[in-house]
Amino acid sequence: MELRHLRYFLAVAEELSFTRAARRLHIGQPPLSLQIKALEAELGLALFERTKRRVALTPAGQRFLVSARSILAEAERAAEEARRAARGEIGELRIGFTSSLPFTSLMPEVIRAYRGSQPRVTLTLVEMFTADQIEALLAGRLEIGFLRHTGEDAPPELIVRPIRRDPLRLAIHARHRLARARSVEFSELREESFITYPASAGTGLRLPLRQLALAAGFEPKVVQEASEAATQIGLVAAGLGVTVIPSPLECIRVPGVRYLEIRDAAAQVSLAVALRRDGASPLLAGFLAMLDSKIAAT
Repeated sequence: MELRHLRYFLAVAEELSFTRAARRLHIGQPPLSLQIKALEAELGLALFERTKRRVALTPAGQRFLVSARSILAEAERAAEEARRAARGEIGELRIGFTSSLPFTSLMPEVIRAYRGSQPRVTLTLVEMFTADQIEALLAGRLEIGFLRHTGEDAPPELIVRPIRRDPLRLAIHARHRLARARSVEFSELREESFITYPASAGTGLRLPLRQLALAAGFEPKVVQEASEAATQIGLVAAGLGVTVIPSPLECIRVPGVRYLEIRDAAAQVSLAVALRRDGASPLLAGFLAMLDSKIAAT
């Protein structure tokens, strides 16, 4: 049994006329009659009572009509769902993001705009360190990631495209010797005790700290590690040391903590978008188009 047989049956059942049904289907009446007879033969029962003056549904035909309508409606629904998926209007998009991204205007604007344009797409947002995002992208657990990466030395399976650079800020205690300054050269921090991320966290922020220190002629003295930026800032408030964070995080206000600009030209950290080279889909293409439009508008 094919869907066209159900459509032919439905037309005759609704019109109760082979002539009108054939006209509605844009086929000849003899082929239509043959198709209905073939359907009845396959089912082993009569669907219509035919006389020269009228066509009527048999009791079996009436029951079959209910099921035929349901099957055709479900088939159309399935086809429409497939068309929506092909247009990127339905499905799930799994997005990884670095902890500082929600503190920028970019992520809230992109997510809000995309949800408004594609309300039937489920967005699953997962906060992850850079290394964890790369692993999840390679394993297919994410479709796209926002991570702290320059794009250099990225796995060949990934496309990593920098989209913005954020200045780095120095978080210090309000009673620190540099607390009255508005900005600082990294060379002035030679004797400081640093609070930073553990190496195992896989964040893209530990390396810039060391590169800035080495460029200034010293190895940073790390006295405390914490996996969350807010925790690091809290430890600064406790007087355990200083920490370097991306500028979007300076909106985290903790009593006793000040943020200073770092004047070194290299005191910046890259934010990139990453996706698999073989992961193209209409869903992802629509999200990237929305992202690019928001970037272009800033």
